[in-house]
Amino acid sequence: MTHPFNSPETTITADAVAAEAALLDEAERSATQLRQTTEVYPDLTIDDAYAIQAAWRNLKLARGERIVGHKIGLTSRAMQAAMAISTPDSGFLTNDMVFEPNSTLDASTFCDPKVEVELAFTLATDLSGSNLTIDDVLAATEFVQPAVELIAARTFRADPTTGRRRTVIDTIADNAANGGIISGGTKVAPNDIDLAWVSAVARRNGTVEETGVAAGVLGHPARGIAWLAKRYGETGQRLEAGQVVLAGSFTRPIDVRPGDDFTFDYGPLGTITMAFS
Repeated sequence: MTHPFNSPETTITADAVAAEAALLDEAERSATQLRQTTEVYPDLTIDDAYAIQAAWRNLKLARGERIVGHKIGLTSRAMQAAMAISTPDSGFLTNDMVFEPNSTLDASTFCDPKVEVELAFTLATDLSGSNLTIDDVLAATEFVQPAVELIAARTFRADPTTGRRRTVIDTIADNAANGGIISGGTKVAPNDIDLAWVSAVARRNGTVEETGVAAGVLGHPARGIAWLAKRYGETGQRLEAGQVVLAGSFTRPIDVRPGDDFTFDYGPLGTITMAFS
Protein backbone atom coordinates (compact mmCIF):
# COMPACT_ATOMS: atom_id res chain seq x y z
CA MET A 1 0.00 0.00 0.00
CA THR A 2 1.35 3.41 -0.91
CA HIS A 3 1.60 6.26 1.51
CA PRO A 4 -1.45 8.55 1.02
CA PHE A 5 -0.10 11.52 -0.93
CA ASN A 6 -2.68 13.98 0.34
CA SER A 7 -3.06 12.81 3.93
CA PRO A 8 -3.10 15.47 6.67
CA GLU A 9 0.53 14.62 7.42
CA THR A 10 1.81 15.58 3.97
CA THR A 11 2.44 19.08 2.64
CA ILE A 12 3.39 18.33 -0.97
CA THR A 13 1.04 17.71 -3.89
CA ALA A 14 0.70 14.34 -5.59
CA ASP A 15 2.12 15.82 -8.80
CA ALA A 16 5.21 17.10 -6.99
CA VAL A 17 5.67 13.73 -5.29
CA ALA A 18 5.52 11.92 -8.63
CA ALA A 19 7.90 14.38 -10.29
CA GLU A 20 10.51 14.07 -7.54
CA ALA A 21 10.28 10.28 -7.58
CA ALA A 22 10.83 10.28 -11.35
CA LEU A 23 13.94 12.47 -10.95
CA LEU A 24 15.40 10.16 -8.30
CA ASP A 25 14.66 7.15 -10.49
CA GLU A 26 16.44 8.70 -13.47
CA ALA A 27 19.39 9.73 -11.29
CA GLU A 28 19.80 6.11 -10.20
CA ARG A 29 19.39 4.67 -13.69
CA SER A 30 21.90 7.12 -15.19
CA ALA A 31 24.22 7.09 -12.14
CA THR A 32 24.16 10.90 -12.20
CA GLN A 33 23.62 12.73 -8.93
CA LEU A 34 20.83 15.24 -8.53
CA ARG A 35 20.35 18.39 -6.46
CA GLN A 36 18.95 17.77 -2.98
CA THR A 37 15.19 17.39 -2.70
CA THR A 38 14.99 19.94 0.13
CA GLU A 39 16.76 22.49 -2.03
CA VAL A 40 13.54 22.70 -4.06
CA TYR A 41 11.10 21.81 -1.27
CA PRO A 42 12.63 23.23 1.94
CA ASP A 43 9.51 22.65 4.05
CA LEU A 44 9.13 18.93 3.39
CA THR A 45 8.16 16.70 6.30
CA ILE A 46 9.23 13.12 7.00
CA ASP A 47 5.79 11.99 5.77
CA ASP A 48 6.41 13.85 2.51
CA ALA A 49 9.74 12.11 2.14
CA TYR A 50 8.18 8.67 2.62
CA ALA A 51 5.50 9.60 0.09
CA ILE A 52 8.23 10.33 -2.48
CA GLN A 53 9.94 7.06 -1.59
CA ALA A 54 6.66 5.17 -2.05
CA ALA A 55 6.10 6.76 -5.45
CA TRP A 56 9.61 5.73 -6.51
CA ARG A 57 8.92 2.20 -5.30
CA ASN A 58 5.78 2.13 -7.46
CA LEU A 59 7.80 3.18 -10.51
CA LYS A 60 10.10 0.21 -9.96
CA LEU A 61 7.20 -2.18 -9.45
CA ALA A 62 5.58 -0.92 -12.66
CA ARG A 63 8.79 -1.90 -14.50
CA GLY A 64 8.47 -5.45 -13.21
CA GLU A 65 10.70 -5.32 -10.15
CA ARG A 66 9.34 -6.93 -6.99
CA ILE A 67 9.80 -6.15 -3.31
CA VAL A 68 12.09 -8.66 -1.59
CA GLY A 69 12.77 -6.79 1.63
CA HIS A 70 13.55 -3.63 3.52
CA LYS A 71 16.44 -1.76 5.12
CA ILE A 72 16.68 0.15 8.36
CA GLY A 73 19.13 3.02 8.64
CA LEU A 74 20.30 5.66 11.10
CA THR A 75 20.35 3.09 13.91
CA SER A 76 23.39 4.38 15.80
CA ARG A 77 23.33 7.24 18.29
CA ALA A 78 26.10 8.99 16.37
CA MET A 79 24.20 8.94 13.07
CA GLN A 80 20.95 10.04 14.70
CA ALA A 81 22.74 12.94 16.37
CA ALA A 82 24.32 13.93 13.04
CA MET A 83 20.87 13.97 11.40
CA ALA A 84 19.18 15.64 14.40
CA ILE A 85 16.60 12.85 14.77
CA SER A 86 15.80 10.29 17.45
CA THR A 87 14.44 7.42 15.33
CA PRO A 88 15.79 5.27 12.49
CA ASP A 89 14.69 5.54 8.88
CA SER A 90 13.79 2.85 6.36
CA GLY A 91 13.75 1.97 2.67
CA PHE A 92 12.76 -0.87 0.38
CA LEU A 93 14.69 -3.59 -1.44
CA THR A 94 13.74 -4.99 -4.84
CA ASN A 95 15.08 -8.06 -6.59
CA ASP A 96 17.23 -5.84 -8.84
CA MET A 97 19.06 -4.62 -5.73
CA VAL A 98 20.28 -8.09 -4.66
CA PHE A 99 23.88 -8.94 -5.57
CA GLU A 100 25.84 -12.15 -5.14
CA PRO A 101 28.70 -12.43 -2.63
CA ASN A 102 32.22 -12.88 -3.97
CA SER A 103 31.34 -10.98 -7.14
CA THR A 104 32.65 -7.85 -8.84
CA LEU A 105 30.36 -4.85 -9.31
CA ASP A 106 30.89 -1.86 -11.59
CA ALA A 107 31.37 1.12 -9.27
CA SER A 108 30.37 3.55 -12.03
CA THR A 109 26.79 2.25 -12.02
CA PHE A 110 26.15 3.64 -8.53
CA CYS A 111 25.96 7.22 -7.24
CA ASP A 112 28.70 7.86 -4.65
CA PRO A 113 28.69 4.25 -3.37
CA LYS A 114 29.73 3.12 0.11
CA VAL A 115 29.44 -0.18 1.99
CA GLU A 116 28.27 -0.98 5.52
CA VAL A 117 28.41 -4.06 7.75
CA GLU A 118 25.03 -5.46 8.81
CA LEU A 119 22.96 -8.50 9.71
CA ALA A 120 20.08 -9.62 7.49
CA PHE A 121 16.95 -11.20 8.99
CA THR A 122 14.82 -13.42 6.74
CA LEU A 123 11.27 -13.70 8.05
CA ALA A 124 9.43 -17.02 8.45
CA THR A 125 6.08 -15.37 9.21
CA ASP A 126 4.45 -11.98 8.68
CA LEU A 127 5.31 -9.40 11.30
CA SER A 128 3.11 -6.52 12.41
CA GLY A 129 1.94 -4.85 15.59
CA SER A 130 2.47 -1.76 17.69
CA ASN A 131 4.04 -3.37 20.76
CA LEU A 132 6.48 -5.88 19.30
CA THR A 133 9.49 -6.94 21.33
CA ILE A 134 12.87 -8.32 20.35
CA ASP A 135 11.55 -11.79 21.22
CA ASP A 136 8.60 -11.29 18.84
CA VAL A 137 11.01 -10.43 16.02
CA LEU A 138 13.20 -13.46 16.75
CA ALA A 139 10.14 -15.73 16.84
CA ALA A 140 9.11 -14.47 13.38
CA THR A 141 12.61 -14.91 11.91
CA GLU A 142 13.64 -17.98 9.92
CA PHE A 143 17.36 -17.22 9.93
CA VAL A 144 19.92 -14.44 10.29
CA GLN A 145 23.08 -14.11 8.22
CA PRO A 146 25.91 -11.66 7.55
CA ALA A 147 25.20 -8.99 4.98
CA VAL A 148 26.74 -5.93 3.40
CA GLU A 149 24.58 -2.98 2.47
CA LEU A 150 25.64 -1.05 -0.59
CA ILE A 151 24.50 2.52 -0.02
CA ALA A 152 24.27 5.21 -2.67
CA ALA A 153 23.27 8.86 -2.82
CA ARG A 154 21.15 9.88 -5.79
CA THR A 155 21.07 13.42 -4.38
CA PHE A 156 24.30 15.14 -3.35
CA ARG A 157 25.48 14.38 0.19
CA ALA A 158 27.05 17.84 0.04
CA ASP A 159 26.11 20.32 -2.67
CA PRO A 160 29.20 20.80 -4.89
CA THR A 161 28.60 24.54 -5.14
CA THR A 162 27.32 25.59 -1.71
CA GLY A 163 28.53 22.73 0.48
CA ARG A 164 25.02 22.39 1.90
CA ARG A 165 24.60 18.92 3.37
CA ARG A 166 21.52 16.87 2.76
CA THR A 167 19.08 16.24 5.58
CA VAL A 168 17.27 13.16 6.80
CA ILE A 169 14.36 14.28 4.60
CA ASP A 170 16.58 14.02 1.53
CA THR A 171 17.88 10.63 2.64
CA ILE A 172 14.41 9.15 3.22
CA ALA A 173 13.12 10.39 -0.13
CA ASP A 174 16.23 8.78 -1.66
CA ASN A 175 15.06 5.35 -0.43
CA ALA A 176 17.13 5.76 2.74
CA ALA A 177 20.28 5.71 0.57
CA ASN A 178 19.67 2.06 -0.28
CA GLY A 179 21.66 0.79 -3.24
CA GLY A 180 21.71 -2.96 -2.70
CA ILE A 181 22.39 -5.95 -0.49
CA ILE A 182 25.01 -8.70 -0.55
CA SER A 183 24.31 -11.59 1.85
CA GLY A 184 26.61 -14.49 2.60
CA GLY A 185 28.37 -16.47 5.28
CA THR A 186 26.53 -18.83 7.61
CA LYS A 187 22.79 -18.77 8.19
CA VAL A 188 21.89 -19.19 11.85
CA ALA A 189 18.60 -19.63 13.70
CA PRO A 190 17.91 -16.41 15.60
CA ASN A 191 18.05 -18.00 19.04
CA ASP A 192 21.16 -20.11 18.39
CA ILE A 193 23.49 -17.18 18.91
CA ASP A 194 23.58 -13.97 20.96
CA LEU A 195 23.00 -11.62 18.03
CA ALA A 196 23.96 -8.51 20.01
CA TRP A 197 27.52 -9.87 20.25
CA VAL A 198 28.03 -10.70 16.57
CA SER A 199 31.13 -8.81 15.42
CA ALA A 200 32.77 -8.10 12.10
CA VAL A 201 36.03 -6.79 10.65
CA ALA A 202 35.84 -4.91 7.35
CA ARG A 203 38.97 -4.78 5.19
CA ARG A 204 39.48 -2.74 2.04
CA ASN A 205 42.44 -3.87 -0.06
CA GLY A 206 43.77 -5.81 2.93
CA THR A 207 43.62 -2.88 5.37
CA VAL A 208 41.22 -2.93 8.31
CA GLU A 209 38.88 0.03 7.78
CA GLU A 210 36.14 -0.69 10.32
CA THR A 211 35.25 -3.07 13.13
CA GLY A 212 31.97 -3.30 14.97
CA VAL A 213 29.59 -5.25 17.19
CA ALA A 214 25.92 -5.70 16.37
CA ALA A 215 24.85 -4.24 19.73
CA GLY A 216 25.73 -0.89 18.13
CA VAL A 217 22.38 -1.19 16.35
CA LEU A 218 19.97 0.17 18.97
CA GLY A 219 21.41 -2.23 21.55
CA HIS A 220 20.20 -5.29 19.61
CA PRO A 221 19.81 -5.71 15.84
CA ALA A 222 16.22 -6.97 16.17
CA ARG A 223 15.04 -3.78 17.89
CA GLY A 224 14.95 -1.78 14.68
CA ILE A 225 12.85 -4.46 12.99
CA ALA A 226 10.23 -4.10 15.73
CA TRP A 227 10.27 -0.33 15.08
CA LEU A 228 9.83 -0.87 11.33
CA ALA A 229 6.94 -3.31 11.77
CA LYS A 230 5.16 -0.72 13.92
CA ARG A 231 5.77 2.10 11.41
CA TYR A 232 4.53 -0.03 8.55
CA GLY A 233 1.43 -0.97 10.51
CA GLU A 234 0.58 2.72 10.86
CA THR A 235 0.40 2.99 7.04
CA GLY A 236 -1.45 -0.27 6.42
CA GLN A 237 1.63 -2.31 5.51
CA ARG A 238 3.42 -5.27 7.10
CA LEU A 239 6.69 -7.11 6.94
CA GLU A 240 5.96 -10.32 5.07
CA ALA A 241 7.16 -13.91 5.35
CA GLY A 242 10.09 -14.56 3.03
CA GLN A 243 11.24 -10.95 3.03
CA VAL A 244 14.70 -9.95 4.21
CA VAL A 245 15.28 -7.01 6.54
CA LEU A 246 18.66 -5.31 6.80
CA ALA A 247 18.75 -4.46 10.49
CA GLY A 248 21.17 -1.52 10.42
CA SER A 249 24.88 -0.93 10.17
CA PHE A 250 27.27 -1.46 13.07
CA THR A 251 30.17 0.24 11.32
CA ARG A 252 30.61 3.59 9.67
CA PRO A 253 30.15 3.58 5.87
CA ILE A 254 33.31 2.82 3.89
CA ASP A 255 33.94 4.63 0.62
CA VAL A 256 33.99 2.54 -2.56
CA ARG A 257 36.52 3.26 -5.31
CA PRO A 258 37.07 1.48 -8.61
CA GLY A 259 39.63 -1.27 -8.06
CA ASP A 260 38.74 -1.82 -4.39
CA ASP A 261 38.56 -5.33 -2.94
CA PHE A 262 36.59 -5.85 0.26
CA THR A 263 36.56 -8.64 2.83
CA PHE A 264 33.97 -8.67 5.62
CA ASP A 265 34.96 -11.19 8.27
CA TYR A 266 32.21 -12.22 10.70
CA GLY A 267 34.33 -14.80 12.53
CA PRO A 268 32.24 -17.93 13.22
CA LEU A 269 29.54 -16.69 10.81
CA GLY A 270 31.91 -16.65 7.84
CA THR A 271 33.21 -14.13 5.35
CA ILE A 272 31.80 -12.08 2.48
CA THR A 273 34.12 -10.79 -0.23
CA MET A 274 33.35 -8.40 -3.07
CA ALA A 275 35.18 -6.14 -5.48
CA PHE A 276 34.48 -3.07 -7.59
CA SER A 277 35.73 -2.52 -11.11
